[in-house]
Amino acid sequence: MGITVKIKKLNKNAQVPSFGSAFAAGADLYACIDHTMIIQPGQTCMIPTGFAMEIPAGYAGLIFARSGMASKRGLAPANKVGVIDCDYRGEVMVALHNHSGEEAAVDVQERVAQLVIMPVPEVVFEEADELQDTVRGEGGFGSTGTK
Repeated sequence: MGITVKIKKLNKNAQVPSFGSAFAAGADLYACIDHTMIIQPGQTCMIPTGFAMEIPAGYAGLIFARSGMASKRGLAPANKVGVIDCDYRGEVMVALHNHSGEEAAVDVQERVAQLVIMPVPEVVFEEADELQDTVRGEGGFGSTGTK
């Protein structure tokens, strides 16, 4: 059983997020722009989607790269994963960064990212004097990948 996320169009040209296949985890987000945008190498542009949404309490929206756009053109969210809290009601924007060495174009209504709605448990942080020991212990970056 799914959940309902209300979408409010802020621009008449906005497209409601859509799933590319029956089992797609992410819904495509579309650039709601009036003309092709050029993103220079190393540049980040805020791409409007033209809509706001109401994510139910207990969930968050996560904005991920579209795999083809990221791997073939070097365009991916600048913050790697954008987080939309359930109490945010402003326009959904994609901070699209050009990781390539060439300028890249984003066309009107192009799919620029994907949105995944995920459950987020309520968390309480509790200060403690001791933590339970584990095999890993304090092993940090790269500690589990070498022998």
